[in-house]
Order: sequence, then structure tokens, then C-alpha cells
Amino acid sequence: MLKRFITAMSIAAVATSAYAQDSSSVSPLEISGSVDAYYKYDFANLKGGTGNIGTSFASDNNSLSLGMIDVMLKKSTGKASFVGEISFGPRGQYQSIPNGDGVDGNSFHIQNLYMTYAFNEKVSVTGGYMGTFIGYEVISPVGNFNYSTSYLFTNGPFQNAGIKANFTLSDQVGLMIGVFNDWNAYKDLNGVSHFGAQLSLSPVEGWTAYLNVLTGRSAAIGETPSSEVLGSGTILDLTTAYQITPAFKLGLNAADYSMPNDNAGGLGYSGIALYPQYAVSDNFILGVRGEYFKSKDVADVSGTDVKSFTLTANVKAGGLTFIPELRLDSRSEADTFLKKNGDFTKSASQFSVAAVYAF
Repeated sequence: MLKRFITAMSIAAVATSAYAQDSSSVSPLEISGSVDAYYKYDFANLKGGTGNIGTSFASDNNSLSLGMIDVMLKKSTGKASFVGEISFGPRGQYQSIPNGDGVDGNSFHIQNLYMTYAFNEKVSVTGGYMGTFIGYEVISPVGNFNYSTSYLFTNGPFQNAGIKANFTLSDQVGLMIGVFNDWNAYKDLNGVSHFGAQLSLSPVEGWTAYLNVLTGRSAAIGETPSSEVLGSGTILDLTTAYQITPAFKLGLNAADYSMPNDNAGGLGYSGIALYPQYAVSDNFILGVRGEYFKSKDVADVSGTDVKSFTLTANVKAGGLTFIPELRLDSRSEADTFLKKNGDFTKSASQFSVAAVYAF
């Protein structure tokens, strides 16, 4: 009897210990996010409230305008974790995905909604809807130094829905492979259509580099697969950043997108953007984005090529960041930008100031 009692107590002790260890690995729910607003003035001062430079977000001209409120939730329990992020406002609604009736019509946009299971410290699997692994810039203004976005960002995917496996091969090398839906689609009515991979490298302290590929064939929703739809083809992307000194950081994004088209002989784009930044102090940083972007088909609506120079400052006060910015863009052909009188011109310029609060 005593032996049975001791055995039962031992089992209970082991179970209690296991429960305590599992409970201790439960993290509290983390809540973070941001709010942002901006004023932008296009120097051509075109009528209609829009500007000349047609990249993502911040399109209102000569107006005090809203960005978005963004809220992110995170939690982990043992080896499992989730991230849920949702935004409200024009900057979030910009990514509304098409459906049979036009746009989804939501007043909100899901930025991230995914779950991860870590088998061990070196292998994990993530599934759901995620901010894309392609490119240097992201949707949230908190994740970018510049408030306006690059042409590379605007023409690439914003998000990818799918499942991916992450492997930590060493302290310097990581690998991700996955299968995904069409670009930016919550669901793929034509079947999972894309394969993606990322090789991450950390050659030395302060230097990270990501070699990315996303390839597949999309189709317009409700239609048969077509190579002419955005998202078909292959995008190769290099994203890297090096904190050269405590004050000086240099980033770079280069991408090439090939989209097969039997009639036009090929569509897509290529481009490169350089991001040098210098911290004058902990609360004042100056940076430049220099970008060259070229469409592979001169008949494409994105035009021929564009050079963009953006001078940006970040002035920080606690969780609040003020972002004054001057941007100058030019094209090789006078076919996109407009003068105040409506005539075409080869260049455009704008000034903006944004306020971004992160919590």
C-alpha cells in the first residue's frame, strides 16, 4: 500500500512539474501598433487633390490626411505562437484585394494573421497570412525610415498567404521555403500557385542580407490562368543592411521581376534602391533614398524608367516620430508627370511631413 502511495505521489509530482514548466512558458498577450497622419504638397499643385508621384499611400495633396491605426497582438504558449495585426484607415485600405464585384469594401485590412510552431530552436513552421518577405520596405510606417514608399515596394507583393518552414542552419545562415497563394490574396480561388524561398545571411556583426525568390502563375479571380496577370512569373530580390558604424547605416534593395507574355515578348520590371542613413544624435537621423526603376515593356502603364531621390529626417520624441521629407522624381520621357497647366513634364517634386506614433 505504501509502495502504491509513493508511486502515485511520484506520478503526481512529475505531472505537476510538467504543468508548471508548461505554464511558465506561456507569455502574456503583447499589444503594439501605431497611428500616423501626414500633410503633403505637390509642387505642381494639381487640381483634384492628388499628386504627381504615384507610389503607395500618402496620395492626398495639400491636405491634412490620415494614415491608419494599426494594432498587433502576439502571444506564445510553449512551442506555439500567433500574430494578429489589423489596420483601419486609408493606408490600410489601400491594400484591399479584388473580388468579383471590384474591391472588398472593408473598412479594415488584415496585415498579418498567422500561427507558428517551433519544433526546436532550429526548425519552425508558420502558416497564415503574412507581410511579404520580398523587399526592403513594409506597409507599417513604423517599419520604414522614409514615409513615402519606393517604386520597388509599390510594384511588388504586399502580403503572402501560405505555409513556410524556417531552418536555422547556423548563427550566420538561415533558410525559408514555402508555398503561397497569389500576391496579396487572403484566399486563392485558382489553387495554391506560388513557391517562395529566402536565404538569410549574417556575414559579420551588424550586417544582414536576404536573397529572395517568389515564382508561380496567377490568374484573375474567376478566370482561367493567364500569364498576363500581375503576380505571374518570377521575382528575384536582394535586401541587405549594414550598420557600418554606430551612427552610419547603409541599406540596399535590388529586384528583377519577369512576367511572361506571349504577345508583348515579356513584361516586368527591374530596379535598385540605396538607403544611406546617418544618426546625428539618438533623436535625429538624416537619410536618403536613391532609386532607379525600369519597366521591361515600354507599352506598360508603369512607363519606361524613373529616377527618384528622397531626402528624409526622423525627429524622435518618445514614441512620436516627425518625418519631414523632400522627394524629386524624374522620367526619361515626358509621359506621366504633369505641370500645373496640364502639360506633360519629365519631373515631379513634393514635400511632406508626417507624424507617426508607435506604442
